[in-house]
Parts: sequence; C-alpha cells; structure tokens
Amino acid sequence: MERSYIASKKGLEVAKQEFKKKGWTQQILADLADCSRPVVSNFLKGKAIDKQKFINICEALKLEWIDIVEIQTSYKIHLQEKGIDELVEEIRTSIKNSVEKECGTMRVLDMSRPIELNDIYTQVNILEKIIGRRGFNLDELFQNCNLEKDEFDRFGLNKIKQKRVLGLKAVNQYDKLMILGKPGVGKTMFLKYLAIQCTRGEFVETKIPIFIPLKKYAEAENSPDLSSYMIKWLKDCKITNASEKLERILTAGRGLILLDGLDEVKEEDNERVIRNIENFYNLYHKNQFAVTCRIAAKEYTFTQFTEVEVADFDDEQIKNFVNSWFKIKQLPEYPKHFLEQLKNNSTIKELANNPLLLTLLCLEFEDSGNFPSDRADLYARATNTLLRKWDDKRYIYRQQVYKELTPKRKEGLLSQIAFKTFDKKEYFFKQRTIESYIGEYICNLPTAPKEQTKLDIDSQGVLKSIEAQHGLLVERARGIYSFSHLTFQEYFTSRKIANISNPNELENALISLAGHVFEKRWKEVFLLTATLLEPADRLLLLMKHNIDKLLANETRLQEYLVWVRDKSNSVEADQKIAVIRQFYYSFDPDRDLDRDLQRDLQRDYNLHRDRDLQRDYNLSFSLYLDLYRDLSFSLNRSLSNAIQNCVDGKLKEILEKLQQQLPDSDEDKYKKNQWWKNNSAAWRKELREAMIKYRNIGHEWNFNQQQIDLLKQYLTANQLLMKCLNSECYVSREVREEIEDTLFLPFADLNYD
Repeated sequence: MERSYIASKKGLEVAKQEFKKKGWTQQILADLADCSRPVVSNFLKGKAIDKQKFINICEALKLEWIDIVEIQTSYKIHLQEKGIDELVEEIRTSIKNSVEKECGTMRVLDMSRPIELNDIYTQVNILEKIIGRRGFNLDELFQNCNLEKDEFDRFGLNKIKQKRVLGLKAVNQYDKLMILGKPGVGKTMFLKYLAIQCTRGEFVETKIPIFIPLKKYAEAENSPDLSSYMIKWLKDCKITNASEKLERILTAGRGLILLDGLDEVKEEDNERVIRNIENFYNLYHKNQFAVTCRIAAKEYTFTQFTEVEVADFDDEQIKNFVNSWFKIKQLPEYPKHFLEQLKNNSTIKELANNPLLLTLLCLEFEDSGNFPSDRADLYARATNTLLRKWDDKRYIYRQQVYKELTPKRKEGLLSQIAFKTFDKKEYFFKQRTIESYIGEYICNLPTAPKEQTKLDIDSQGVLKSIEAQHGLLVERARGIYSFSHLTFQEYFTSRKIANISNPNELENALISLAGHVFEKRWKEVFLLTATLLEPADRLLLLMKHNIDKLLANETRLQEYLVWVRDKSNSVEADQKIAVIRQFYYSFDPDRDLDRDLQRDLQRDYNLHRDRDLQRDYNLSFSLYLDLYRDLSFSLNRSLSNAIQNCVDGKLKEILEKLQQQLPDSDEDKYKKNQWWKNNSAAWRKELREAMIKYRNIGHEWNFNQQQIDLLKQYLTANQLLMKCLNSECYVSREVREEIEDTLFLPFADLNYD
C-alpha cells in the first residue's frame, strides 16, 4: 500500500475539476507529470497508481497531494508529513532572526540610516513576456507615439501594452522562476520581501525561505556547493543536525530557494555557480525556486525555469512608495506636494518609474520640499547613480569589455549616441546602428591603437555591458534599442552640445540647435543646454533672432505686435514689460475660442493681480464667455469683477447695463437659449465696442488659420526662451536685459541689420 496511492472520492472530484478547467488532454498531463497516459487515465478513474506518479500528477495540477490522497492508504506517509510540518516550524523559528537581519531592512544611495523593508516596500508587478523579446519592428513600436512637432508625446515612447501580474501571484503560479529586470527595478527587494513574508508565515507558510546573495556565495571560502553553503547557514542559526534536517526539508520540497543577483557574480566564478545551481535544482526539483538577474546579463538558460520581467512602477506604485517614504521620515505634508510637482513635470516623472531613481528623487525632495531647480544637475546625479554609485555602494565590480571605457568615457559615448539619434528623430534604433556608433567612438579614443578598426571592436559586447550594468540603454524588441528614458536621451544630447570645446564647432552646433526652436520635441534639450553652457548668451540670442524672424514678413501680424506694444505701454502694472506684453499677446488674437483658451486666460490672470490687467482680463473673458450659453453664471461673475475694478465711470455704466440684460441663471434652459439666440449678437457687439473705446482691447483681427498657427508658434517659442532665461542658466546681465526688453516687439523696433 505504501508503494501506491489512490485518490479519495472528494479528492478525485477536485482533481477532475482542475483537469477540466485547464483544458488539457490526458497526454499533456502525462507529459507534465513524467508518466504515461494510461497512468493518468487510471488516476482519473480512481484506481491505485505509483505514489511518486500520484504526487507528480497532483503537482502538475497545482494541487496538494495530501488533500487528494485516500488517507487510509497512506497513513504512514501522513504521519511523516506531520513530522515535516513540525520540522518546518522548528527551523523557521530558528532562522527568523537571521532572515530579519539579512532581509528586513534597506539602505541605498545616500540614505543616512536603514529603514524597515515592510515600511517602504511597494508590491512588485511582473510582465510574463520579456519586453526585449517582442517581435516588433520600428513602425509597430512607434504606433503608440504621436511625434508631430506640436503634439510630442514623450510618455508614448515607454508604453507597454502588456498585462501586469502581481509578483506574489507569479511566484505562486510558477514554482521555478527566473526574474529578470533592469538595474534598480527592485529585484533584490522583491526576494527579500518574499523571505520575510515566508518567515513570518504570511506567504507559502509551509516552506522555509533560504535567501542567498549569489555574489556572497560565489566568493565564499573553499567554493562550497549550495547544499554545503545552506548547511553552514543553518549551523550559524544554531540548528543542530543541520545536514540531516536540511536534507529532509529539501527532499520533501519544503524549501523556498531565493537566489539573488546572478549578474553580480564575477566572470571567473560564473560557470561554477551556474553549474552548482543546476546540480542543486536537479537533485531537489520539488522545491520552489526564484533567481534574479539583470535582463541583459543573462546568457545562460535554466531549462525548467519560467522567465519573467519586473515591470516599471506605474502611477499607483509611485504614489504608494512616496506615501510610505515620507511617512517614515515624518513629513506628512510632503507626499501631496511631491506628487503634484511630479504630475506637472513630465521629464522628472519618467525617472520615477524606476524604484532606484524614485528613491533618489525622494532624497532630493526631502531636503527642501521641492525638486532641484537645476534639472541638468539632477539628471547628472541620476546617471552617476546608474553608471557608478549603485554598484560602488554595494562593492560590485563588473567585467569591462574595454578597460579604456571608463564611466567618464561611457558618458561621452552615450552623449554621442544620444546626439546622433535624437537629431534624426530616432527614439528607437536598430542594434546594428548603435553598434556602429560604439565602434566609431572607441576607434577615436586616444588610447585606441592606430591600426584598430570598427570591425576589431566587440561593439555588441559593449552594448550589452552598458544595458546590463547601467540600464541606460534597453532592448525594446528583438534587435531594437532605445534609451531607458527619453529624459536621458535629451540630457546626453544637451551634454554633447555643451561639452564641445572647439569654438567654431560649438557655434555651428548652437546655430543648428536654435533652428529647432519651434519644435516641441526639442524643448527639454534647449532648457538643459542653456543650463549646461557657461554662459548661455550665444544660444539665447540665436533663439531670439530665429523667433523674431518668424513673423518679420507677416504684415498683419506685425500690426498685431504694434498693438501689443502700445497696449502694454499704456497700462500701469508692477510686472516686467516683457511679462505684460506676453499677457496681452496671449489672449486677444482672434482664434478658435474653446475651453483651452479659457484655461490659458485663467492661468495668466492668476499670475497678474494688477488692477489694469485684472480689468482687461475680466472684460475679455466676458466677451468670450457669451459664446457658451450654459456659462451665464461665470459670465455674470466675470462682468461683476470687471465692474468692481473699473475706474472709468462711463465704461462702468455700460457694463452694468449689459449685465442687467443677461438672463437670470436660475431661468430654465429653453428661455436662456432663446435669449442667447435673439440677443447675443447685439449684446456682444455693444460689449466689444465699449472695450475698444475705453480699454483698446477686443479688436476683431480676423486672422486666417495660417496666421493663427504662426502666432501660436511665436508664443510657444518665446515662452521657451523666457523659461530658459529664468532657469538656472548663467546669462550675462547685458544679454538678459537685451532679451527681456525686446520680447514680443514688432520687427521694426529691433536692431537687426
């Protein structure tokens, strides 16, 4: 009876239901259970079969065999299992302090002290298909992105349309997992979390967690096999008869084997460690395994393991991490401000998808309650973290394909790749293209032999090294790469321009860059380059010249700029003259009147509390609002504000009369619509005439669509110029004053030859 098992009546029902649910044939189940189809047939008919095949079939169906077997036929085994449960509990109690010490805290980057893992841990999501193995071509990768110059969608470049699975669920579903991921994505934290949860009985409570950092194991004295290494660990935990107890645990399949950081093993130890893992797995395959490795560093395949990838953080995970971080720091008001600033800053938000870089952002925010105003400096620290700090802090030294390719040289290489690809709108690029850039760069290093050619260089090795070690370049589909974040491509592009030492080459680069001033996709490159240049005078003057030339030959638009100048000079306000000109330029051009315009007006209004500007804002807002019949309340309020700020008695009298003519906001919709239909044209005409006569606003310019588009381009480019001017960039006082004094002026007022 001990050599064969039979399913109980209830157990057989459960097994049949699970078999039916999976939709397998008997042959598929037989293959998975390493037995013949007749054996499976006998099992499903409730007949006795070999006990090991019985257990294999239950495991294939993801069922606990002890719940399926007929107790009477396996009483002795049941008693043995009861002994195993007691042994598991004994060992879990003995190892708890060791696991808590090894896995219970985290301390990374410049954290002043460790923090409890459970206090900060954010649940990991898993992608069941490796991103870099997708069979997409370039067109398919770009299909989610809108790369038109006026609608540049930076987040579209990183969209992954793949279902995410909770990490814990994936571990439950696949008992042999190879967990891949980019640097800093949270692989180690995930394994440590599994170990802690298992020790505390909150995850796979019938197993014993064995967490092994593979770097530490590989460097252990006398190069032990995994079993010997585990026995020593158990002995260190004061467990007697450690060898016998471990053997019993592993034979029963009660181990949760967590092997962390296969990529961190030195090259000379790699083959031995892999061989030891294979041997251990083959001997104790009934246990649950999870191995982590950086995605591009994995060259060996464990045939019985399912490979998955750790997904980047989504918005909910970012929120949870930030809330936990500042709760620990006892800064309860910080999460709201952090998340608000993140929402309004798309370039920084990209970095927050990586847990390591999100930690860096939290550390930066912690000091002042704001992100650094110098974004170039922030990105430099982020790249330094990935190129140097992350490995250095953990004393990890990786094999270099070329020793001459120091971290500083890698920055130069990445800058060259970024500059060439960004200029060509190549956000995704083929592997052979990037390998060509790598070969070209290394050939031109001063230490490279003169006879060396690109063909002599292992460009693929360098590419894989940068991807695996730093995560700044990633494979998006088979043979297609990109920078891990568009932010890094923009930063390295800016760095390439700013670091040109030859004056003539720098002048040509700045002229070329200034030619992109009307393209939205170059916005961040302008801001970063202006910050990195010292001084930024020449770049800003080139930008200003190109912006002014845009409307130089447009007679009607030049007339509009004359009005902007004259109107701005006529008002009394505490703002700089350039800011006042922008205010009037922004809201009076005749264009498609929609809710976006209202938001722009509201934004400008909130910036300007001067009486003249308030009055003109409310008048103009009233003129536009009459187009929306459901906004009579807002229209009344806007007119009331205009009347309140009005100092001209005649204008005030006209506005009060116009306000009295409006339908009551409480009237039914039909009556209001009838009023608007019958009276709005005359009402609006009277309001416009009063605005023109008393405030010189409200003119009907009747621009065509081409002129409207030019006005928008001109405004957006000037706003970028002002943003550069007000950033952390260094600009001489003379150039700053020259630019500020001549913003939004007609071309005839400017001193161009």
